[in-house]
Amino acid sequence: MYGIFKPAAHRDTRSDDRVDADYKRLRWQVFAGIFIGYAGYYLVRKNFSLAVPFLIEEEGYSRGELGIAMSAVSIAYGLSKFLMGSVSDRSNPRFFLPAGLLMSAGIMFLFGFQPWATSSVAIMFILLFLNGWVQGMGWPACGRTMVHWYSGNERGRVVSFWNVAHNIGGGLIGPLFVLGMGWFNEWHSAFYVPAAAATGVAFIAFLLLRDTPQSCGLPTIEAYRDDYPHDYEARHEQEFSAREIFLQHVLNNRLLWFIAVANAFVYLIRYGVLDWAPTYLSEAKGFTVDQSSWAYFLYEWAGIPGTLLCGYISDRWFRGRRAPAGMLFMSLVLIAVVVYWLNPPGNPDVDMAALVAIGFLIYGPVMLIGLHALELVPKKAAGTAAGLTGLFGYLGGAVVANIAIGFTVDAYGWDGGFILLVAGCVAAIVLIGMTRRSELEHPLAKGR
Repeated sequence: MYGIFKPAAHRDTRSDDRVDADYKRLRWQVFAGIFIGYAGYYLVRKNFSLAVPFLIEEEGYSRGELGIAMSAVSIAYGLSKFLMGSVSDRSNPRFFLPAGLLMSAGIMFLFGFQPWATSSVAIMFILLFLNGWVQGMGWPACGRTMVHWYSGNERGRVVSFWNVAHNIGGGLIGPLFVLGMGWFNEWHSAFYVPAAAATGVAFIAFLLLRDTPQSCGLPTIEAYRDDYPHDYEARHEQEFSAREIFLQHVLNNRLLWFIAVANAFVYLIRYGVLDWAPTYLSEAKGFTVDQSSWAYFLYEWAGIPGTLLCGYISDRWFRGRRAPAGMLFMSLVLIAVVVYWLNPPGNPDVDMAALVAIGFLIYGPVMLIGLHALELVPKKAAGTAAGLTGLFGYLGGAVVANIAIGFTVDAYGWDGGFILLVAGCVAAIVLIGMTRRSELEHPLAKGR
């Protein structure tokens, strides 16, 4: 990379007694940067959904037209997370992450202040596609940061804590919209108020972030914690070319392909349950709109403690092995999906508990697959590896979830839809399990 995105140069390693104190301080600092920064990305990702009722009522768009426009975000994000992941592997996250966030905020400002931005489905699709593309600059930059500042036997806890940033950021969109409506009394505030907040977050992230420990005159994280992967080599600290990343470390990595395809099935469950919950609970279980709304909310927020627990279990119970924890959680997801499906109408508490259990359990495997991808390649290829799993998750899982389940339910009823979800659970467990032997043969770090 060139210009401001070029990775920061390594400085001579310090030999004084400040190394330990500086390492501890900077680790907290960069973690705060990626946590706050990634939460900021979610402030400007789903704003369009809040504006949909007003676009229908005031602009006369149909639900189908707006659905086409909204699909642009998932399509672009899945592609970008993979392709921009390669760029992020060769970039300084201190500049890369805030740049993507500022561009995303700029697109939301256009929606908020320019009438032409919502004048046609085509224009909305293009703008939302661009937003999805720059949104793909967030996760890979965070992944690069985490693998450089945190070593293998602690990453499960670190990544699980960081992962809740998206729940926090996504949860703040609603209150910001209410605040904007109170201040400005117009629905366009759904765009420009969160965009203003995201702009501030981008500058905070820039102040907090740093590139690699070596760019701060510190030793590598592996040397600092005496925690080396089995295949660690000194050359892994050097920047790779795009050709090296793709051909030597990603596209020919059999284990990475296993978890990427597994991620498609995990996302099929995640979004297949979430997006169809209001419809299923209303049609099959007799829930009211209020009950369905609370169920939807609890599903998302139950993922926070579930993700933290999954990260802890993978580090402490399984000593840094990701496959056993992923298989355990997906097996429990399978049980919860079956209960959610077969519980007869008239038992809303059981339905609610099953849905919350799915939300509690599913986000752990989502986090672990991203983490596992980071650990299956050298640090300088981490963003691309995580991007490959994201590509499968969003294009193979999130987009397909709505289409496949919708047509399956139309043809075979809700039983057919749940058979598809159960099959997805089983496929994810099998694919994750195919990486277990490699983890046993090649432990991530010493001391296992």
